[in-house]
Amino acid sequence: MANILIVDDDPAVQLTIRLLLERAGHHVTVAGDGRKGLALFGASRFDLLFLDIFMPGMDGLETMRHIRVLRPAIPIIVISGRSITPDAYAEPDFLKMATKLGAVASLQKPFRPDALLAAVDGCLKAGEPEGSDVSSGHR
Repeated sequence: MANILIVDDDPAVQLTIRLLLERAGHHVTVAGDGRKGLALFGASRFDLLFLDIFMPGMDGLETMRHIRVLRPAIPIIVISGRSITPDAYAEPDFLKMATKLGAVASLQKPFRPDALLAAVDGCLKAGEPEGSDVSSGHR
């Protein structure tokens, strides 16, 4: 399965995502902030990245900018607990902004387990190079 990095400052969110992904057969590494996440990212090869937008120190958008320089094509799923409100005068929609800046998918906390796993499957399938299905004999 996939090697996945979770970068989130909330231990409860880290644990929830980690358990869901490990039960689905993935290998999971966790970082509590953007700087630790970047250090781990540079030291290992990951297939997918979960990135919280709002973290102390280096936030998710800045972390994503650095990650994109290192590996432009890695799928990134951004997560945020900030409310999405239809009020045009309220704060901007940071999840939408993050997808415009290069995230492949976004999840609003709290999220449903099936939504998280569907986002992971979609990102991993999209990230596979064409012709990588060896089981069918096609190249």
